[in-house]
Amino acid sequence: MKTDYIADANVLMSILISGKSQYINTLQFFNFYIPEFAIIELNLYKNVILEKTKLDKTQFRYFAYKVFTLIHFIPEFILQQNSIQKAKELCKNIDIKDTNYVALAIDMNLTLLTRDIKLQKGLKKKKFKDIMLFKDFIYNI
Repeated sequence: MKTDYIADANVLMSILISGKSQYINTLQFFNFYIPEFAIIELNLYKNVILEKTKLDKTQFRYFAYKVFTLIHFIPEFILQQNSIQKAKELCKNIDIKDTNYVALAIDMNLTLLTRDIKLQKGLKKKKFKDIMLFKDFIYNI
């Protein structure tokens, strides 16, 4: 199994909401790269994350700090234009907001982890193979 992956915001959200220490262990063993765009998405859903977590505020803050210190955020400006163009074409008719995740996966030649079944099925239909549902990743480790 590879040790480096691209993760999208919904994977990060599910990790944060869960508050499970097993994810800290996973993040220490595997390298998760995420485009900086994910921070914008997380901020849009911060109330959902805070409402759904089973941790109290102090526990959540500690857990979130730990999670964020273990994730590698990559700025969009370093992505190659041809990776962005290819990702735009792949994400067209699926969800254009996922372009940065797919572009990073293409650029770094890594598998994209997602919880978005529509994205996974849509990309597979377009012959993009470097995508895996997060639940399958967790099941296989």
